[in-house]
Amino acid sequence: MNRKLVVILTLSILIILPATLAAADGAAIYKAKCAMCHGADGSGATPMGKSMKLRDLRSPEVQKQTDAELTKWTTDGKGKMPPYKGKLTDAEISAIVAHMRSLK
Repeated sequence: MNRKLVVILTLSILIILPATLAAADGAAIYKAKCAMCHGADGSGATPMGKSMKLRDLRSPEVQKQTDAELTKWTTDGKGKMPPYKGKLTDAEISAIVAHMRSLK
């Protein structure tokens, strides 16, 4: 019985740990690359965000977008937002999208 418990706990950690690390990286990358305009909370209530009339990332309007759409906007840029293709890896962009989801 103890061996089964150890196996189950080990598998659980191996499954949960990567998701936890990705979320942490997403928050750090967001803070470094996105928060200056979008704000730490995603509201867009920064001087730059207000001047560019950014949408609130927490809003239902943004949150209803698919991960593919948010990934495309982050990768290719949209409006005044610069593209991050070549500046961030696909994994980093996915982590940012996951972090944006956590803002709601």
